Amino acid sequence: MIARRVSLVIGGARGIGAATAVALAARGDAVVVADRAADDPRLPYALAGPADLDAAVAGARAAHATPELVTGVAVDATDEDALRAVVAATEAEHGGLDAVVVTAGAVAGGVPLWEMPRDELDAVLDVDLRAAVAAARAGIPALLRRAPPRSGRFVVVASAAASRGLPMLAAYCAAKAGVVGLVRALGAELRGSGVTANAVSPGSTDTAILAESARLYDLRSATDFAAQQPLERLIDPREVAAVLAFLAGPESAAVTGSDYAVDGGLSI
Repeated sequence: MIARRVSLVIGGARGIGAATAVALAARGDAVVVADRAADDPRLPYALAGPADLDAAVAGARAAHATPELVTGVAVDATDEDALRAVVAATEAEHGGLDAVVVTAGAVAGGVPLWEMPRDELDAVLDVDLRAAVAAARAGIPALLRRAPPRSGRFVVVASAAASRGLPMLAAYCAAKAGVVGLVRALGAELRGSGVTANAVSPGSTDTAILAESARLYDLRSATDFAAQQPLERLIDPREVAAVLAFLAGPESAAVTGSDYAVDGGLSI
């Protein structure tokens, strides 16, 4: 029998999440790609849909030597009970869970915080922070159910916005700063368990969220953000996924409570 790692990617239908599913599949993990796969009526732009989820699963299967080990499921990342059901189904199917990678994200704003519509504010806080909390509460107990010695991994996408004050995106900045604080505390709470918790903070990455950010700032396109970064280009989602895959694997055993900047130098 091959000792195969089992990974759950939450928010995996497109962008960084889809690229992470491919990276994990390429190294042989059994991968469950989870996504809402539907729009959020509180947000003014289109989220990933069922076709995106199908495409993400197909892409990960194409990268896997055993394609049937990649599956997809539609689930709201903010629904803790629904996530618990996905985790339970994953454990039943694969015998356990080794990594939870949370890439779900949303952006809204474009106005001062006190003028932001309440529905948009709630959506940003729900998707960018509460989803990470829900994933931790649903997923970490499964990581701890693995017999010692464990190599469980809880990894969340934060943002360079966690450490930078971005005007007209105060709620987004607050939520992402919360994610960094969350993994630091989880790293301490998981002391001695063999399970780690970490975050990755991308800079301006070529995703749908960045395109929406460009619209909020009334820019010509997302490429206008490239000038902010010393690399003078946008980051490819696959570059962020490579770091997420490392943190989701056994090789990252010495790293916990950390926030990795994959931001093209934006934070320096």
